[in-house]
Amino acid sequence: MKAKRSFWRRFFVIDIPVALILVFALGPYVWSFITAITPNEALDAGGVRYFPENPTMVNFVGLFKNIDFLKNMKDSLIVSTATMVVGICISVSAAYSFSRYKFRGRNFFLIQFLAINMFPIVLILIPLFVIVSRLRLMDSYFALIIAYSTFTIPFSVWMMTGFFNAIPRELDEAAEVDGCSQLSGLVRVVLPVAMPGISATGIYTFITAWNEFLYAVMLTNKNVRTIPVALQNMVGEYKIDWGLLNAGGVVSAIPVIVLFFFIQRQLISGMTSGAVKG
Repeated sequence: MKAKRSFWRRFFVIDIPVALILVFALGPYVWSFITAITPNEALDAGGVRYFPENPTMVNFVGLFKNIDFLKNMKDSLIVSTATMVVGICISVSAAYSFSRYKFRGRNFFLIQFLAINMFPIVLILIPLFVIVSRLRLMDSYFALIIAYSTFTIPFSVWMMTGFFNAIPRELDEAAEVDGCSQLSGLVRVVLPVAMPGISATGIYTFITAWNEFLYAVMLTNKNVRTIPVALQNMVGEYKIDWGLLNAGGVVSAIPVIVLFFFIQRQLISGMTSGAVKG
């Protein structure tokens, strides 16, 4: 009787809410994929069809053949990866300093890092546009990397400071007793333990840069065109090619999904490696 009651309690309290969350989260992606494989004639005919009678991959073929979407993916991948690497390198070193050292103005600067994220990023668009123009970096990878770093690094520092604060200082002291310098102890002892936080910070930075549209459309033109800008260009003045647009959206989500599953392994290994492992 207790086992049956426990089963129904788990079914209503855990299984059904989790299933509803999955449907709510995956529903838009499934609908986008269905729209992408639906022939244009069926889309123009109107009405609601939950699955096309004659599914086709013509939209995915046209995405790479007619629009050169592969170059857009390459541009987004270069910018997002470079922003992630720069963000992790700066945020890890800065957060470790905030966590391990006591200096004047420490709390004030930490609050400023958090306060920066309270304002919309459009406020610094004009100053960044002027700086990038005077440095002659318009329509280049460096323009977007600099722009994205300005609003991803402050929050990354705040996140990483919390992760470093959760790591006992005794690990640093034990590393020094074993003969490690401050830098060696950071690399060999602290960073492996903080790998879950580094992975989470990297995911945040990569996805933010991957999905950003406003800076990309203002600071680039023809040489560099990221995926959000390419998708926007598919929207015509009088007509929208819904099949092609949804095909681009589905393809653009694949690298992020692959990155998440790759980082997921790092999250698990980071929890079981480092100084706390025997």
